[in-house]
Amino acid sequence: MEDAIYNKPHRRYNILTGEWILVSPHRTKRPWQGKTEDKVEVKTVTYDPSCYLCPGNERASGDKNPNYEHVYTFTNDFAALLPDVEAEEVNEGLFKAATEEGICKVVCFSPDHSLTLPLMKEEDITRVVQKWKEEYIELGGKDGINNVQIFENKGAIMGCSNPHPHGQIWAQRSIPEEIIKKTENQKVYWEQHNKSLLQAYIEQEKEVNERILVENEYFVALVPYWAVWPYEAMIVPKRHIQSIDQLQEEEEKAFASIIKKLTIKFDNLFETSFPYSAGIHQKPTDGKEHPEWHFHMSFYPPLLRSSTVKKFMVGYEMFANPQRDITAEQAANTLNALSEVHYLKR
Repeated sequence: MEDAIYNKPHRRYNILTGEWILVSPHRTKRPWQGKTEDKVEVKTVTYDPSCYLCPGNERASGDKNPNYEHVYTFTNDFAALLPDVEAEEVNEGLFKAATEEGICKVVCFSPDHSLTLPLMKEEDITRVVQKWKEEYIELGGKDGINNVQIFENKGAIMGCSNPHPHGQIWAQRSIPEEIIKKTENQKVYWEQHNKSLLQAYIEQEKEVNERILVENEYFVALVPYWAVWPYEAMIVPKRHIQSIDQLQEEEEKAFASIIKKLTIKFDNLFETSFPYSAGIHQKPTDGKEHPEWHFHMSFYPPLLRSSTVKKFMVGYEMFANPQRDITAEQAANTLNALSEVHYLKR
């Protein structure tokens, strides 16, 4: 990107949330004498008898996992949300509260304790995509469930409490704040242009071709123009679809393929099992059509300079708004220079 503004401190606008981010490219030269993390090593043990998520093992709740051969889901034994919670409210002046109900599920991606998404076969990742679809349909179809949030926290640095590769699904009565913001901004664009906001966005990104990382017939993976995290990425379907349940068979395979290629690039960046939080945003399950929604999957990795130096969201980020040093274009250039063959396979 040649515009001189991008070499100076500047702000960028997030079209999905309506929020701004401060970009300070000149700060990449500052020395680092702060905290470093332990390098995340790729696991090699395919079965761990002490793991609560491995096939056949007993969980902390006392329940026993079946000897599952592919993706496996179960209701979280220590769920943040519970079903059938009696509706109660507090509305006393400035004190407001309300009970919340929902269902939390765990999604074990593979019976193999060592296989993260970039190391799995595409057909097995496709099974994960199909399970996400199945759970979105089943949970979203329940009375009182108005949003289904699918996500993964990968790595201890992201607060993952169990190293067995897995994700989670939280389905709840209320619509979360991030979904509300994205609904509102996509709706404004839809009503003005009768076109998906993200469809228009990826068309412009393809014209510029500076932040695209991986592309296939059905999906684009890119570093968003407004990215907050150092190597943040987003996967967007080219076709305007509101939610994952609308994926056709070939699109399921293409989604799995692009997830694998993107996460391989992440692992190759610092030759480590790259930590991140990833999540799928899609239309709420509140019974409305939501033609404005365009489903997408975002990856928020914390690593900044190496496998041991992470980005902290503190100070200005907590009290003002997000800030980043390397630009989205610099991050895209770095990721684009990496192989799509995992470093352990070379």
